[in-house]
Amino acid sequence: MADHAPQQDSEVQYHPKDAVAGSLKAAGVTGAAGAFISTIQNVLTKQNYGAWGAVTKFGGTTGLFVAMGGAYEFTKCASANLREKDDAYNPAIGGFFAGTMMGLRFRSLPAIAGYGTGLAALLYAFSFTGGRLSGYQRDPEVDEVTRKEYLRKNRRRPVEDTVNELGEGRGVYAPGYEERRAQRIKDAYGVDVPLRSQAS
Repeated sequence: MADHAPQQDSEVQYHPKDAVAGSLKAAGVTGAAGAFISTIQNVLTKQNYGAWGAVTKFGGTTGLFVAMGGAYEFTKCASANLREKDDAYNPAIGGFFAGTMMGLRFRSLPAIAGYGTGLAALLYAFSFTGGRLSGYQRDPEVDEVTRKEYLRKNRRRPVEDTVNELGEGRGVYAPGYEERRAQRIKDAYGVDVPLRSQAS
């Protein structure tokens, strides 16, 4: 068991990330989102600040988003480069620094520590559980069509079992249904019902 541990570590090789380029890109994306939100804030106010109110009155929202996005991405990439590991601790460290940016608006040390810790815990849990809102990431080596065909075959049941549980009708018919139906009608009413195959 101990002989296999070094091989597993050597197979997973860490590739360094460019923290500055990543933080500039993240700051641009989150800054655009912040500008959009500050524009909405400007539109929804009762007092008219004009078109430049999104910058003059609510520009702090854009600045906050830029600072949070840049701080998160920079510290996440920097901690990954320093630790040479790509795990759930890196988003937690980045989330702590992004949360402290949010807490700086309140000018209170408990707010800074609280927002940082809260966002770090949230991002750690999100990253640890797969990092996707749509569910855990599937194996990229398995073809999606093959996987779905296997799931269909794995869950397929014989039609006889379904008919025994639900009965015939409503689109569920066992083989020989037409003959049984014709016989039931003949027994009950004395009328010969032509079968569909015979009618055509």
